[in-house]
Amino acid sequence: MKTADLIDDHAADLSLVHLPFRRFGRRPSFAAPIQTVKCFEDNSVVRAQLETPGEGRVLVVDGGGSTRIAILGDMLADLAIQNGWAGLVLNAAIRDSAEIADMDTLVFALATSPVKSAKEGWGKAGCRIDFGGVTFQPGDWVYGDADGVLHSVKKLV
Repeated sequence: MKTADLIDDHAADLSLVHLPFRRFGRRPSFAAPIQTVKCFEDNSVVRAQLETPGEGRVLVVDGGGSTRIAILGDMLADLAIQNGWAGLVLNAAIRDSAEIADMDTLVFALATSPVKSAKEGWGKAGCRIDFGGVTFQPGDWVYGDADGVLHSVKKLV
């Protein structure tokens, strides 16, 4: 179901993730439960999560809104696809955007940057995160398509 139709039918149960996202990947949409990561300019925990079975989930990452450093590139996007992740929502930047645009995934990110992230292990998975006017918890649901990203604490469709 399209996000526009979802918000029309379930407005009381949905929140718009209000950020100026750019969309990457060939997949047109996702509707999936989430896993969360909180990190800042370090993608070690993002990689660790993407190395696990995604089981159709979406990885939602609070990268602190940094657009200076990319926390996802083509190798991690490919790892996400290989391990069954439906996509990613990043309060952060990506690199290798042309390559990711041609992949069978859907990634929402704030911007692009050619600068790679630190690899120091900074970050935490499976925690509450807040960005774009929304609070995300592991197991919540996210819906995304060309019109934007919506959040719900429960599965709607």
